[in-house]
Amino acid sequence: MLLPLGLLLSCVQYSLIPAAALPAGVDDQLSFNATWEDYQETFLPGFFQPSARFEVYNDGLEFPTVLANQSVQELAVKVTQDLLGVDSEVVFISGYSSDVADYAYLAQAYDNIPFVNAVANLALKEGKLSAFGSSFVQIDNIPSSVASMQMEDAISIAESVFSCPYNGHPVKMEYYAKADGNIALVHVIQVQNTDSWYEVYIDAHSGEAVGSTNFVASAVYRAVDIRKSSIANGASLIRNPQDKAASPLGWHNRGRKVIPGTLGNNVQTYIGRPSNIARASRRPDTFNYVYNVRQTPYVGQNPSAARVNAFYVMNTVHDFTYRYGFTEKAFNFQFNNFKKGGRPNDPVLLHSQNRQGLNNANFMTPPDGQSGICNMYVWTTANPHRDSDMDNDILVHEMTHGVSNRMTGGGTGRCLQTLEARGLGEGWSDAMADWTQQQRSARVVDFPAAAYSGNNRRGIRKYPYSTNRQINPHTYAEVRTSRGEHAIGEIWATALHDVYAALVRQHGFDARARTNPRSTKGNAVFLHLFLDALPIQRCNPTFLIARNAWLQADKNRYRGRNNCLLWRTFAARGMGTNAAGAPTYKGGFAVPPKCRRRRRRFDVEYVNPLEEETDLDEDSPIDSGMDSDLDSFSVDEDVDQDSFFEAEIDNN
Repeated sequence: MLLPLGLLLSCVQYSLIPAAALPAGVDDQLSFNATWEDYQETFLPGFFQPSARFEVYNDGLEFPTVLANQSVQELAVKVTQDLLGVDSEVVFISGYSSDVADYAYLAQAYDNIPFVNAVANLALKEGKLSAFGSSFVQIDNIPSSVASMQMEDAISIAESVFSCPYNGHPVKMEYYAKADGNIALVHVIQVQNTDSWYEVYIDAHSGEAVGSTNFVASAVYRAVDIRKSSIANGASLIRNPQDKAASPLGWHNRGRKVIPGTLGNNVQTYIGRPSNIARASRRPDTFNYVYNVRQTPYVGQNPSAARVNAFYVMNTVHDFTYRYGFTEKAFNFQFNNFKKGGRPNDPVLLHSQNRQGLNNANFMTPPDGQSGICNMYVWTTANPHRDSDMDNDILVHEMTHGVSNRMTGGGTGRCLQTLEARGLGEGWSDAMADWTQQQRSARVVDFPAAAYSGNNRRGIRKYPYSTNRQINPHTYAEVRTSRGEHAIGEIWATALHDVYAALVRQHGFDARARTNPRSTKGNAVFLHLFLDALPIQRCNPTFLIARNAWLQADKNRYRGRNNCLLWRTFAARGMGTNAAGAPTYKGGFAVPPKCRRRRRRFDVEYVNPLEEETDLDEDSPIDSGMDSDLDSFSVDEDVDQDSFFEAEIDNN
């Protein structure tokens, strides 16, 4: 059988789909350019969601006195049985408490075997039931709880049908409620390859694949590329941007199932209320909404496009900061921490087009285990008004507030509270937005922050970020007279812009740095030092403490290889060895003795046998008369053989 080309290419990581496993007529029902996603949607058994109920009790539903002293687990089981009027078994799966409620998650069971898709959840507040949901099913005719098929045979069937190998995860027995009303005893088997990961439900009596959970979303988003500033630079369709090292189940997985909307393990974007997410324009994983800049943000496809772009950008920042150290153990934002440390249940909740404000955005960072909340507002700086959800500079800036607040002080969210520390927070956020905009090429360009939302080509800060002192003259001494955290932050971000430029000039540029933390190029080194320094500094750091944290981070990771580069760059903006902190904030431009530069004269060695002018357009050997790593130089102009040159040489 000739499979469609797209299908062949998608399955090659493991094996081609065996002809025997394909339904009859598959070659007639799929077009020649069909994709693996088309095959999945058409033929592979998906996840069946039984009819469900959900109720909220505004004033809370009180329990009988006899239940008052029971544990949350015992109470949840009893309440579920009473509310549903069922005599079947109910098993407690998991639960946790927050500062506002207790939550419990349960499953229907038979003969002590839980159901995959007949589950319940409830919320308890102040000893009362505040919400309850259930997808329990009627049990009339249930198959034997003793399997007829061996586990090994079931694994072979799962591998064959899904064209993925068994990944070794322990196989379980559960019941599965089917769409036709019947119930199946199933072997629960995980199969996985590079691009696919399923939990497959094989009928333990018939051997039929009756359902599956797709752990990985293969998604398409119309969004503004993370390396571009805003919708003013255009949006495009972006396929599968998720980084599996950081988001192993993709961006749309929450629990057992893939959600066809802007809700997942890391981020949830919505308008008005959390349930008002943007749904897939084509189920389950295509989000193709066109933003029309000629219309107000609130009409047409614009609200959906805004939620999708915010979802894409915030997840992208989650993924590349994860690569560089903002992991579960470092107090990041995830619903599921995959038992890798930290506290789970805290994805970022982003409120797009929040009408409670204008011309701003904010990010609230509670301690690890509680969701960060981001509010994005519409800007009235132009007509039509501009949506900050379509401004990547602002989105990255806000997400970075979560990073710096969590990584400074051990995940408490309490350690960027002084004015100077809050100013540093603003600086880190601008610097991260700057970093994303520099990833298109090795050429370091000026960065006008949030130029789109502010409707100003110079950005919303006093100066664009630039190494050119004529464009951005900020120095450390201005902290003393700066009003507010944003003005203070500009000074720190200016220094970090210079650090980035110096590192790229010294070590080069890697276009894949976002997903390649092993790179030794300057843009990767910068991001490592950025995230490595945050947990080093003390609670509520100052500029000079933050500077020292960068120096120590370089010592820890690179054995001080960039020590003098960092000292010279910070000193050039007034944060040298002789700088002073509060209350004077005296600028200092000195560097350690080993980092001082001296001017040396050296002459050109014998270039060619002709005693006449020669064009030096390649590296030429020099004799500097001193011990130095400098052993060649390049010039592009005509010079005489006996010309002398001057250069600045590092002492070390």
